[in-house]
Amino acid sequence: MIATANSELPTCAYIATGGTIAMKIDPVSLAPVPALSGEDLLATVPAVARIAKLEVNNLSNVPSDYMGPKRWVALHHAVTEALASEDVAGVIVSHGTDTLEETAWFLDLTIDSDKPVVLIGAQRNASVPDFDGPRNLLNAVRVCTSPEATGKGVLVVLNNQINAAREVTKTHTADVESFKCGDFGLLGTVDEDRVIFARAALRRQCISLETDSLPYVEIVSMYGGADGGLVRAALQLGAKGIVIQALGFGNVNAEMFEAIQECIAAGVPVVISTRVPNGRALPLYGFAGGGSTLKAAGAIFADNLSPQKARILLILALQKFSTPEAIQVLFDR
Repeated sequence: MIATANSELPTCAYIATGGTIAMKIDPVSLAPVPALSGEDLLATVPAVARIAKLEVNNLSNVPSDYMGPKRWVALHHAVTEALASEDVAGVIVSHGTDTLEETAWFLDLTIDSDKPVVLIGAQRNASVPDFDGPRNLLNAVRVCTSPEATGKGVLVVLNNQINAAREVTKTHTADVESFKCGDFGLLGTVDEDRVIFARAALRRQCISLETDSLPYVEIVSMYGGADGGLVRAALQLGAKGIVIQALGFGNVNAEMFEAIQECIAAGVPVVISTRVPNGRALPLYGFAGGGSTLKAAGAIFADNLSPQKARILLILALQKFSTPEAIQVLFDR
């Protein structure tokens, strides 16, 4: 644990999970690999000591490509435990950017606290001169200790920008300004002199984590010429729910439609999302496989959630509900 000496400063829990923010170039492979602990990263940001005391928990040091339900559950428990301490003002989680939006959304759905939870990452590793990890950590501390961050849900802070977990997505493979909220824009910014919030994310809900063993839910993509075989394969593999990355408003071809009908008939909920970055999936078109026919067949519509975020909501929904009607209520909130 690293903590600053000033007892008057607020305390933030800092949970390190890995990712590019914890990587350096390996001299043998000449490629970024996990290398830094939470203490190592914190040591690069001495200015933190003037803002808050940080208690470091090195939960893992893995690429975020390795994150999934089991690690999400472990992180949920670590965050919940930290927030339960009266001395902790909020929690900061450092994480790889590839699945950062998924982890943020999982925590936003399952953490029942008004205290700030701030996720950060880095687009550049610690071996490059313009490593963005230290700035993002410093900004996370500033946001985590800001009174205005209270009750805003899980926040994603990179490149001086504050985004909401439900809305944010990674939009560029390399740029430091990669995380954006599409149609809705930033929640706020971290300026040199202060943290400024311009709005709050209103579409929030909490779904309690009933068990550490979460149901298997698959994502299947619709594309020109898809024949429904992967939908049937997911069913045979034991998927308890399936998310379709559909086209446009939420449309598929006749072959995919037939496979989806088979899943619904077998009692496996099917959620229709879209590969289009902005806008809602809506049951609009009436051709076989169009949104209105999917809805009539019993499919659930994901509203404006991406396929990866729709999968997380479906995973959590299946802890309690099995009917399309009950699950659709959660997607409509």
